[in-house]
Amino acid sequence: MVPRGLTACHFAQESQHVNDWRPAFRNGRRTSECEPPELGILDRHPVQVGATRDEEYEQLPERQKKSLSFHEAVNFFSLNIHGEKALIEGLAKNLYLRKDPDISPYLHHFLDEENKHMIYFGRFCSRYAGEIYPDRKLSFPREYAPGEEEFLFFAKVMIFEEIVDVYNKRMGADSRLVPIAVEINRLHHIDESRHLAFGRLMTHWLFKRFAPEWSAETLSGVRNYLKSYLPSVWREYYNTDVYQDAGLPDVHALQERAYARPEARAHRDQVSRQCIQYLLDTQMLIEEPSL
Repeated sequence: MVPRGLTACHFAQESQHVNDWRPAFRNGRRTSECEPPELGILDRHPVQVGATRDEEYEQLPERQKKSLSFHEAVNFFSLNIHGEKALIEGLAKNLYLRKDPDISPYLHHFLDEENKHMIYFGRFCSRYAGEIYPDRKLSFPREYAPGEEEFLFFAKVMIFEEIVDVYNKRMGADSRLVPIAVEINRLHHIDESRHLAFGRLMTHWLFKRFAPEWSAETLSGVRNYLKSYLPSVWREYYNTDVYQDAGLPDVHALQERAYARPEARAHRDQVSRQCIQYLLDTQMLIEEPSL
């Protein structure tokens, strides 16, 4: 059952006390004189780690700092929506591939919870931003070795959700955030704690089951894919749409500067460390990815 605080009905009821933060819309677009709330991400957010405490960020007007913080939060929730959609599609595809009396019932429960997560992330973005930032990932069909596609699906889910969960834990206990944002992050972390444990076990089991049967070329390709997938996940946190909506200039150059800052690289490594170490310990990776 979805926690009480995040049913669609209760979400709407609990959101009434922050309705004065809702951006005004005129013909479907936010008017420039309406600024969104400060969600208190600041030095914890990967993009703002690339900007905070340097002159470029400190010289921004306070209203623009708040706007940047708000749109970073919308981007984070949008990434979760796209991640949940891909997860739901993949789980449904894998639902009855394995004749395991324990896994299939849990996948049903997994699907139910992920669908509810997508609802409250979507409600936040729709209510306060009036949009969900688009998913720009591309995938191309190809042939897979036995077990390769299934393993990569669960491995990608694990990587994505372990990064997200670090943010959920921090923001779910951050008194600077507005209550609805704290609640979303806190409750998502509670559910994801179970999902992450299952994801690690499932990913490792699939790797042990199929990797010995793969050719050296396939195994190398799988490892290289995971090695490149980690930085591709992080790139999505540096969204030029965020900077544009916050009124910042030269957004593509800003994206590159933010990503390249040493503080940002250190932050990505710190957030990803447990996940990377698990991949190395289980031999799913044999080299550190460059973040």
